[in-house]
Amino acid sequence: MTALSVSTSSAASLRADALVIGVAKGAKGIVLAPGAEAVSEAFEGKLAEVLTTLGATGAEGEAVKVPSPAGLKAALVLAVGLGEAAEDGYDLETLRRAAGVAARALAGSKKVALALPAEDAEETEAIALGALLGAYSFGTYKNGGGKEPVGELVLLAARKGSKDAKAAVERAAVVGEEMNRARDLVNTAPNDLNPKSFAAIAQAAGKEHGLKVEVLDEKALLKGGFGGLLGVGNGSANPPRLVKVAYTHPKAKATLAFVGKGITYDSGGISLKPAGHNETMKCDMAGAAAVFAAVVSAKRLGLAVNVTAWLALAENMPSGSATRPGDVLRMYGGKTVEVLNTDAEGRLVLADAIVRAGEENPDVIVDVATLTGAMLLALGSRTFGVMANNDELRETLHTLAGEAGEQSWPMPLPAELRKGMTETTIADLANMGERMGGGLVAGLFLKEFVAEGIDWAHLDIAGPAFHEGAPFGYTPKGGTASAVRTLVRFAERTAAGTKA
Repeated sequence: MTALSVSTSSAASLRADALVIGVAKGAKGIVLAPGAEAVSEAFEGKLAEVLTTLGATGAEGEAVKVPSPAGLKAALVLAVGLGEAAEDGYDLETLRRAAGVAARALAGSKKVALALPAEDAEETEAIALGALLGAYSFGTYKNGGGKEPVGELVLLAARKGSKDAKAAVERAAVVGEEMNRARDLVNTAPNDLNPKSFAAIAQAAGKEHGLKVEVLDEKALLKGGFGGLLGVGNGSANPPRLVKVAYTHPKAKATLAFVGKGITYDSGGISLKPAGHNETMKCDMAGAAAVFAAVVSAKRLGLAVNVTAWLALAENMPSGSATRPGDVLRMYGGKTVEVLNTDAEGRLVLADAIVRAGEENPDVIVDVATLTGAMLLALGSRTFGVMANNDELRETLHTLAGEAGEQSWPMPLPAELRKGMTETTIADLANMGERMGGGLVAGLFLKEFVAEGIDWAHLDIAGPAFHEGAPFGYTPKGGTASAVRTLVRFAERTAAGTKA
């Protein structure tokens, strides 16, 4: 695991395999960002000229290596692009991404020093988090051949303010480590991660961090009447689980419930997905991974708020015992649902978990799910949709996502789209409605299971949860830990006493 630390040593005197600085696009060529002064001095003021000769432009995502001259203890200088030069400082996401680029470019290094522009604790935290996320690597199934992640990342800070810098780095370490835990879960092969093994991982984390964990197995689910989870999991040799991970704080004045879709593999069931659409379906538990990471983060950060994560875990497979299109499920709480498409399974497991979460009367329920391909079509692969039964809550989560560096977009819940789900003649609802606006229909379905008087929001992370392209910034190929930062920021805001 990559370590994070803070040093008040000068950039010139710190021993490291590499020293990272920022460069930007100026009106007359590249501009050295704050933090690079000592490095520029070691190059006798010619660093910008040297970098330009090597092809550097300062563009975002760019990384140019230069051997260090006499006067620097680091063996190598890495200049990362920050985009257009900024007189009033660089935005936090630019710093996160630049640090992530640096960590990826320096894989294999034992120690890397970061001298990127950090004028305050918020910028220091952004750099630390971006670097830790950029250093991530998933090598569980590889027999060598790749470079190890950076061993240690050292953030340089002035003596004045070093205490705040250390606190910022500590927070970044918690959030980054838990995001990387979520990435590991998403990247784990489905023959290794199933509902039972996921539940065991949650139990181990609960023991490690002092969280209360309860697991309902298939017998307990049957006894309790969890028809959604059982209906989805019936076709698999790996039965479903509902996992409750609870963190309580003695000074908490509010309680949050985070509900995560945890389909450890989604074949589509009897409504089988075609070839080309099921190869990455191990990622269909990314919502459960996100809420799990968020509650562990809340505990490790000691936030004065109660947070409970509900992991709705099942494997959606076809077999002789699988739920059929046309079957009717009696959900937890009593509502009946006609299943018209077994590949619309996520809403079924979430519905059970939302009702169960509501029984504990939380102030807010937020569910997170890779729920619909329609949301991916609507918003693309980097933006998640935000829906809610409370406009202020929806806007709050959208704003907090942006502050945390996550792209989101507020989406409506049009009442007229509900009609398609209620036209079934044999049940209370159908699990499908109008084809157009499918992401919104799914949100409306979930809304039906929210208890009266409870604020609820739905994050559809189908787009950004799993990145299939080349790495960029601090985002790797594979699991991304989408929504974790938003949930943690929301928990922090709630702990501070700010209402949605």
